[in-house]
Amino acid sequence: MSFWKNIFGGSSEDAEPVAPVNLENAVRKAGRAEGRVQGVGFRFFVQSNAKTMGITGWVKNMSDGSVTMELQGEAPTVERLIAKIKRGNDWIKVTNFEISDLPVVKGEDKFAIRY
Repeated sequence: MSFWKNIFGGSSEDAEPVAPVNLENAVRKAGRAEGRVQGVGFRFFVQSNAKTMGITGWVKNMSDGSVTMELQGEAPTVERLIAKIKRGNDWIKVTNFEISDLPVVKGEDKFAIRY
């Protein structure tokens, strides 16, 4: 197991396309994480786990110290990723996580870190 995979979970590879989700079963969630979520590899953590789980969307640092994201995939898988995000790891400490529903984006096939 690689050093980064051990720390952040998921794959240490760059983002690659993931298989599109069956849109009949897909959900899209907007999330906003607060806590120790910047400068600790949080975006890479989310991206790596999303890719491993087949979730599309994006993650972005905000100027107020929070991190926003959109996650799209099958509902149980998105919920598993959200639970993992809330748990964090030795460096990541999420103290508040807000979530809301969004319309599914057809044809999305990647998970990106936005700047």
